[in-house]
Amino acid sequence: MFTIYILVQKLKTRVVKQNINPEWNDDLTLSVVDPKQAVLIRVYDKDTFSLDDKMGDAEFDISQFIEVVKMRLDNLPSGTIIRKIQPTRENCLAEESCIVWANGKVVQNLFLRLRHVETGEVELQLEWIDIPGSRGL
Repeated sequence: MFTIYILVQKLKTRVVKQNINPEWNDDLTLSVVDPKQAVLIRVYDKDTFSLDDKMGDAEFDISQFIEVVKMRLDNLPSGTIIRKIQPTRENCLAEESCIVWANGKVVQNLFLRLRHVETGEVELQLEWIDIPGSRGL
């Protein structure tokens, strides 16, 4: 199971039992209140009779993703790379992350290296969703 935090929002994935390399493939929706606020992910090993074991955490910045969303791009060929983000000491990226135009949407795939653990990575895909009635960006 992993938990995602952004400001006061907290979302959890379902538990994948008896798997040392779990795949969740869950869709989670967060409201972006402050685009400068980093997103924190915590990964846990679910225990039945004791507290869950923390398996590591990772943090990622969504400000560049939001900048691309604000560009209001349209009619680009699917697969067009809009921006590349390199791994640094300041982010948890395990490899280069590209923000791309895919099937009419802004999408970013991230491979995040978990901190506070010997080894571990989490793969995420960000996608911007305009919610009717929201203030938008």
